Amino acid sequence: MTIVEPDADGLRRAVRLLRAESVVAFPTETVYGLGAHAFSARAIAEVYRLKNRPSWNPLIVHVADVAAARALAHEWPDAANELAAQFWPGPLTLVVERARHLPQIGAPTPTIAIRVPAHEVALRLLAAAGLPLAAPSANRSEGISPTTAEHVLRSLPDVPLVLDGGPASWGIESTVLDLTTPTPTLLRPGALALRPLREVTGAIALPGAVADGTARSSPGMGRRHYAPKATVLLVDDVTSVDRSGLAAPVAVLSYETAGDYDAAEVLSADPREYAADLYAALHRLDDAGVGTIIVQAPPDTEDWLAVRDRLARAAR
Repeated sequence: MTIVEPDADGLRRAVRLLRAESVVAFPTETVYGLGAHAFSARAIAEVYRLKNRPSWNPLIVHVADVAAARALAHEWPDAANELAAQFWPGPLTLVVERARHLPQIGAPTPTIAIRVPAHEVALRLLAAAGLPLAAPSANRSEGISPTTAEHVLRSLPDVPLVLDGGPASWGIESTVLDLTTPTPTLLRPGALALRPLREVTGAIALPGAVADGTARSSPGMGRRHYAPKATVLLVDDVTSVDRSGLAAPVAVLSYETAGDYDAAEVLSADPREYAADLYAALHRLDDAGVGTIIVQAPPDTEDWLAVRDRLARAAR
């Protein structure tokens, strides 16, 4: 693997690989993605192979603008226009019916998940390649998503090239909204909160449980996901945990006080700031070799929905 600057030469190298149906890791404002030509069966197969990703888990397609997104859709509802105008480029993925002439992208579903990323490097790469890029997080399946180029290197050393755009600013994946249902349905909570979305769409339905192995329209719905190597315990009170029998060293991840632990990460009590550093903190604890991470459960409020979702899946 080679980590390169996203200058003219780095972009040229990345475009050559993508057009040769290979893969390239690149930064977005959410996490680093493993990019591949979305409609190349060979390139998509390489994404699934490198990530050891189950075949039922779909991919999000990244495009440069709304016009490119519309070209991939069988129907482009009014709600998609309104949401795109308000939130693109940005951490919102829209699920719509896939254009009939396009093949499925990995998982067998008649829909397509699309977004326009809000990262200069990602947009420059999309423009230079002239391709829609499927780009799941650039890490092994079920593991912690990467928010730096170095995280990609450690998780997927066989990726030929990583464009280094610095740390991801949001640090957590995009919100996924399904527009093929009568009421827009939240498939994955993410960086964009529900409150501003409701101001555009009105009511938003919450998804039911989806069993692993079942086709779905969005990634991030697996039972276990976003998990470090260490065992994660999600608790209300980190000071009350009986540590006997826990795999050592034992670490704590909280947004208040840390207490006396072998390692500790104390993040912000602001949900946006907490989310931005969550995966980086889990990477740091994994790098420290801890065996157990006791996590203080965030408040059960809508502002913390995405963070609670990630921690719950990591703890399973």
